[in-house]
Parts: sequence; structure tokens; C-alpha cells
Amino acid sequence: MTASSPLTASPREAVGEHYSMEALREAQALSWRALERIVEQVRPGMRESEAVAIGHAALAELGMEKSWHPVLVRFGENTLKIFSDRSEGDAVLGANDIYFIDMGPVFLGHEGDVGATFAVGDDAEMQACARDVKVLFDRVQAIWGQGEVTGSALYARAEEEARAMGWVLNLDIRGHRVGDYPHSVHKGGNLGNFDQLPGKGLWILEMQIRHPTRPFGAFYEDLLA
Repeated sequence: MTASSPLTASPREAVGEHYSMEALREAQALSWRALERIVEQVRPGMRESEAVAIGHAALAELGMEKSWHPVLVRFGENTLKIFSDRSEGDAVLGANDIYFIDMGPVFLGHEGDVGATFAVGDDAEMQACARDVKVLFDRVQAIWGQGEVTGSALYARAEEEARAMGWVLNLDIRGHRVGDYPHSVHKGGNLGNFDQLPGKGLWILEMQIRHPTRPFGAFYEDLLA
């Protein structure tokens, strides 16, 4: 453990010997930069596979060392899928549509993990869904920032907040650990099952919501730091 690593009594928050919070934050920043490069090139008429290829190129240009989870791009109804689900076909982005990007590259020997949702066209509900998932994330992150709240309590609050905003929270997605690669040496399980105060620079907070009646959703994730 380096001098910049967190001090924690929980084995679920253990880190590897090369862990550095500064390096993890830089890995996260590079991951966001790659995601932004993808968004700049996504257009209606594009297939998911084409967007994924753009993602691979962007990550390579930024010096990704390896990928600890694949680049995922979900268009339209596929935004209801969770990480472990396969997309239905090679979906094409419509003129009025919604999509999200999720990627887990390794930079500087540390695991990045970012995800965000975007809408194209003028479907007001899709635009609201893409916007509100980030609003929800920010609200839950602020609750964490106040301290004295467990990971499980965070997701209970997230469900309440999502419902109040008119969305349904997918509780199959409840955050996870990151750290120096490989995190297999210090897996901590889901953040939503962590019954202690989550530490800084260790956990990814994930929010996935869906429309209550229409077949689309939105996703956002970032580091609790």
C-alpha cells in the first residue's frame, strides 16, 4: 500500500501494493476523455459495433494499457440491458434516440470505469432520462459526501430519489470496487451490499434508471472520490 492509499479496516476495501489514489483519478480522467471522443463521433444511422470500434481507437490513442472490461455501447431499447446482458442485435441509432457508453480501461496500472448517457433528436422523455440519471448520480454522491451512510443505505436513498423523479431504479446495478489492476486481488462485492461508510477512491457508484412505461433507460457511473 502506498502513502497515498486509503486507510481502512474493512477487507472489502483492501488495495494492492501499487495502489495510488492520484493514479486512479488520472485513470478515471483519461477514461472520461476517451468517452468524450466517442460521443463526438456518434451519429444517427451508426451501429453499436461501429461506436465500439471508435471507442477502441480512442482508448488506444490515449495509451490504454489493457481493458479490464469491454467497451459497451447500448442504443435504444438496449439501454435497458445491464453489463452482463448481450445487446439485441447490432442496433442502429435512430434520429430520435438514446444511448449510453460504458468502458473499463486500465491506465497507469489502475482501473478506470466511466459511463454516461446521451440523447439525439427531440424526444423530450429521452432527453430528460439522459439528463436525470446524472442528476440522480449527483444527488446520491452528495449524500455519500456528507458521511455516515453505508453503501446499502446509499442505494435505498437512490431508489427513493429515482421514484420521486419519475424513474425506476435498476437495483441489479449497485456499484463495485476499483483499484490498482488487477482488482481480482481485492474484490469488494457490490457497493449496494457494503454495510460500512464507503471510502474515497475505492468505489464506483452506478445509477441505471428506466422509463416507467417506455422501453428505454439511462446509465451513469463514476468514482466516489
